[in-house]
Amino acid sequence: MRFSDSFLEEIRARLPISQVVGRHVQWDRKRSHPSRGDYWACCPFHHEKTPSFHVDDRKGFYYCFGCHAKGDHFRFLTEKEGLSFAEAVAQLASEAGLELPRPDPKVRQREEKRLGLMDVLEEAARFYEQQLRGEAGREALDYALYQRGLTEETLRTFRIGAAPDARDALYRHLKGRAVDVALMEEAGLVARPEDGGAPYDRFRNRLMFPIRDVKGRVIAFGGRALGEARAKYLNSPETPVFHKSRVLFNLDQARQPAFERGSIVAVEGYMDAIALHQAGLAHVVAPLGTALTEVQLAMLWRVAAQPVLCFDGDAAGLKAAWRALEVALPHLQPGHSLRFAFLPQGMDPDDMLREQGVEAFAEVLEKAEPMIGFLFRHEASGHPAGTPEEKAALEARLEELAGRIGDHKVRQHYLQELRERLREIFGHGRATGRSGRGRGGRGAVRGGRFGGAGQGTGRSRRFVAPPSARLKQRAGNSGDALGPLAEQDLLRMLLLRPDIVDEVAEALAEFSFSSAALDSLARAILDIASAGTLAECVPTQALDSAVLLDHLQGRPEARVAVRLMAGESVRRLSIFTRSDAAQAARLFLRRLREVDEARALRRELARAEEDFASAPTEENLARLQQLRAELDALAQTHD
Repeated sequence: MRFSDSFLEEIRARLPISQVVGRHVQWDRKRSHPSRGDYWACCPFHHEKTPSFHVDDRKGFYYCFGCHAKGDHFRFLTEKEGLSFAEAVAQLASEAGLELPRPDPKVRQREEKRLGLMDVLEEAARFYEQQLRGEAGREALDYALYQRGLTEETLRTFRIGAAPDARDALYRHLKGRAVDVALMEEAGLVARPEDGGAPYDRFRNRLMFPIRDVKGRVIAFGGRALGEARAKYLNSPETPVFHKSRVLFNLDQARQPAFERGSIVAVEGYMDAIALHQAGLAHVVAPLGTALTEVQLAMLWRVAAQPVLCFDGDAAGLKAAWRALEVALPHLQPGHSLRFAFLPQGMDPDDMLREQGVEAFAEVLEKAEPMIGFLFRHEASGHPAGTPEEKAALEARLEELAGRIGDHKVRQHYLQELRERLREIFGHGRATGRSGRGRGGRGAVRGGRFGGAGQGTGRSRRFVAPPSARLKQRAGNSGDALGPLAEQDLLRMLLLRPDIVDEVAEALAEFSFSSAALDSLARAILDIASAGTLAECVPTQALDSAVLLDHLQGRPEARVAVRLMAGESVRRLSIFTRSDAAQAARLFLRRLREVDEARALRRELARAEEDFASAPTEENLARLQQLRAELDALAQTHD
């Protein structure tokens, strides 16, 4: 039923939110200030050791700085205790000493009908459980115990049953319980033939799996065929209480273990989820034979910030994983993403458990690939990138995918990371194993980006390494011309020529300065330009640095701008100031790319130094020297 805002507000006013939340958390005494209605605790929605969960009685709101869970009294009960919104309101109204408003007769009728359907489904679940233990369920029981290796405890936990190999066994049972046939049909348990004959059971000669909502109530069934059938697995049809795109199998049992572990795993089928639960991985769920939906993703993200999606290692599994990625892209948020795990070729989770044990499966989950890694691998390995045109097509495709991300910050970080990875495979890639490239040929990524060892094809012979101090000195001197001073010059160029800001704004917005002060100044310049404040003063082509500096006055970035414009540094850019706007914009963008490339090379050089320090082989030394040479060459080009 619908509740008025005033009624909900009355509940919030009578009940401090700390009282509602306090039943599930232990308040941190050092950080909490009860007199101010300010409370801190370890988050009840994910596993953590340091309190990052904040509750504010004055605002009636909670927020976790770790997993970003947030909401009010009612949201907390729906998320933590699995109540529906109406149930949460009813419970809190009772605690607050308020009577619920009288429901609309139509709403009451719908709720009664819903409860009636669940009563029928519960009766069907009991019937199927009884059949599994009788003569009619012998084949199903043998299949469950001996072929699938399910234990008696698992059978009871998941309430697994059997549908007899008979046309109307369930129909006759429910009819004997005075259940109306229309209710049986609406619950998806029986169907009528097209000629209008007598109803027949939808599930026949199948091992039966009740599908439950987050409160553990039976809302539908899945059945695995025991003999010849058109569909190996069959689910209930859509009903008033069951929408398969909004349900995750086993979420009612997996939710709490997932909260405690800070992780949740989604596998492809409910038999996989059951087998993994039996093996001790209780934080596993499964969709119901369909591609993962937006609603199901939202349900996963409520439990864990980075759910792991586990797929079979075949073409169908890869296709399903890509569909899930495309669904998720628009909904990515800071801290919230997905990880992808793929089983060995030809295996599903049940196969792996039988042949290699739960430890092997846990290792697959541990190595799950971040979403951006899977995205890049899928596109880079599936599209040729040998010619300039092919490289441009791959880059455009990656930019289009990243462009689907709704959150601006996440989108920009994706674009930056994807471009760095592109540079590794065709911007600064090497052709031989000595450079550290993996064995995947021209398209392989150096340093094992695709999971390879990146060791090349030659044999590694150990030798006496140069002194570490000398190595550090050589590494530190590489590319200094494109270090922090070059970043300062980029901003000097903007301050000297604000007429190019519109032209370079997109590239500048994607670039992150290594200094917070410089980064803040760049954002301030972009803000001023995007707000149109410069254009209001004078036509764009007539802008000068004095106008821009004037608009920066009063902002904290002004002092940084003044320091950058002082001294001899500005004189080095005299050629830039004499160029026309188009040429100046091109020069700025070229410098920006050079600085960005140098920074990526320095990061790679640091990794190469670490690799060489731990394994002083010829391959690692060659990689180290080549990176230094590239960085020096880039600096000389800049000069």
